[in-house]
Amino acid sequence: MALRVFDSLTRKKVDFEPLSPGKVTMYLCGPTVQDAPHIGHARSALAFDVIRRFLRWSGWQVTYARNVTDIDDKIIKKAAERGWSADEHARHFTAIYRREMAAVGNQDPDIEPKVTETIPEIVAFIEKLVANGKAYESKGDVYFSVESFAPYGALSGQSIDELRAGARIEVDEDKRNPLDFALWKAQKPGEPAWDSPWGKGRPGWHIECSAMIHTVLGETIDIHGGGRDLVFPHHENELAQSQGALGPNTFVRHWLHNGLLNLGEKMSKSLGNVLLVEDMRRHYVGETLRYYLVQFHYRAAINFDLVRADDGSVSFPGIDAADRRLDYLYTTLQRLDDFLGGKTDVDAGPTLPDGEGLPARAREAMDDDFNTAVVVAELGEAAKAANKLLDDPKAAPKDVRRRTLARLRRDLGDVGPGILGILGRPPGEFLAERRTLLCTARKIDAAAVAQRLADRDAARKGKDYARADEIRSELRTLGVDIMDTPRGTEWRVIEA
Repeated sequence: MALRVFDSLTRKKVDFEPLSPGKVTMYLCGPTVQDAPHIGHARSALAFDVIRRFLRWSGWQVTYARNVTDIDDKIIKKAAERGWSADEHARHFTAIYRREMAAVGNQDPDIEPKVTETIPEIVAFIEKLVANGKAYESKGDVYFSVESFAPYGALSGQSIDELRAGARIEVDEDKRNPLDFALWKAQKPGEPAWDSPWGKGRPGWHIECSAMIHTVLGETIDIHGGGRDLVFPHHENELAQSQGALGPNTFVRHWLHNGLLNLGEKMSKSLGNVLLVEDMRRHYVGETLRYYLVQFHYRAAINFDLVRADDGSVSFPGIDAADRRLDYLYTTLQRLDDFLGGKTDVDAGPTLPDGEGLPARAREAMDDDFNTAVVVAELGEAAKAANKLLDDPKAAPKDVRRRTLARLRRDLGDVGPGILGILGRPPGEFLAERRTLLCTARKIDAAAVAQRLADRDAARKGKDYARADEIRSELRTLGVDIMDTPRGTEWRVIEA
C-alpha cells in the first residue's frame, strides 16, 4: 500500500508524492518563545515527530526543519515585564521549549532556523514581493497586497469577499485593503530593530516562515505542518507570499494539520486555560504524555478530560489510563527480557501466528494518513499475546514458544520506538521513574520501603518466613506490593 495523506489544500486523501524520489523535506511552524510550552504545543511537535520517525523507519531520507520565532510583539512585551531584553527572553524560553519537547520524546529537528538569524534573507524575500507588485511600502511598513494574489483563500476555503467581511484595520495602520498583512513593521520606540530598504524595523509574523523555508529547504517542500489553528491566517498568508515571490507551483506539495487539544475550548495562553508540559511532568513520566497523545489520530481534536474535585484538586482520567497502559507495556517488555535473557535474535523455524505481522500491520496503518491509533492498538495486542504465552509454558513446544516470544520482543522494540517514539527505554528505568512519581503522589517513603525489604530479606535468610510474610502484609497496608523476580525482590505501588 502506498502512503496516502490528507492534504488540507485539496481536502482529501492523496498519494504522497515528494519532489525527489526517496527524499522528503518537512517544515513545522515551531514555537513563538514567549513562555513555557503547554501540552497543546507538545501535541503539534509530537505529531510531526511521529511522521518523521515513520518516514525514516520506512526508508525515506528526511530533512526536517522546525523554526523558532524569537522576536514578536508578545516576546517584546513579556521581556519588558521581566526586565529582560527580548533576546534574553527568547533564549531562555527556547531552552525550556527544547527541554520539554525532549522530555516527551521528540527528537531535535535537523534544522532549526531562528527569525533573528534570518533577517537578511527575510528582507530579500520582501524585496522580491515588492518587485513583483505583490507588496507595497507605507510609512516604513510593508504590506502584502491580497488582491494581487487571485488564489488567496484557497487553503482556508474562503473567498476574498468572505474574508474581507470579517477584516478590520487597526488605528495605526495605513493599508490599501483590510486583508493586507504586514511583511515588515517599522520600529517603535524602544523596540529591537534591523536595517532594511524601508527603514529600521522587524519582520511580520507570516513572512518569516516563507523566507526560512526558502533559505533552509528550497523553493518547494514536500510537507508543511502545523496546528489547525494556523490554517488561517498564517498558512494562507505563507502560501500567498511564497507563490507571490517564487511563482505558482512552488512552496508546498502537501499541507498537513494536526487537530487541537481542547479544555472545553481551544487551549491558549490568551484564554488562560493552559496546562504546561513542565507542570504535567511533575505527575507523569514524559513518555506517558506522549503515549496519551499518540492514541489519537493526529488530525483528531482531543477533548482533554480534566476533573476538579470539591477540594480543588485536579485529576486527568485519560492520562491516568494511558499511564497504566504504558506501565503494562513496559512490564511486558521486562517479563520478556527476563525470559529471553536479553536475547531477541529470532532463529529460523516456525512461530505461533500471534507472534507474527506486527511491523506489517503498523506500516499499513501508518500508510493510511499516519493512523497512530491503530498502531497503539496493535502494540497492545502484541503485548497481550506475549503475556498469554509467558503465562502458559505448555502453550507450544519449547522452541516455538521461545522463538515466538523473541519475535514479539524484537517487533515491540522496533515498532514502538521506531514509529511512535515509545517503549525505547530499558523497562526498569521507566518503571522506576513512574514508581517514584506514584510514591510522591501517595506520600510513600521509598527509603522506608527499601529498609522493610532489607528486613524481609534478612528474615528469609534466617528462615523466619513468618516474619517475612508479616513484612509483606505491612507493606501492602502501606500501599506497596512486592514481587520476587529473577533480578531479586522488587516492589511497586498498588493502584486502585
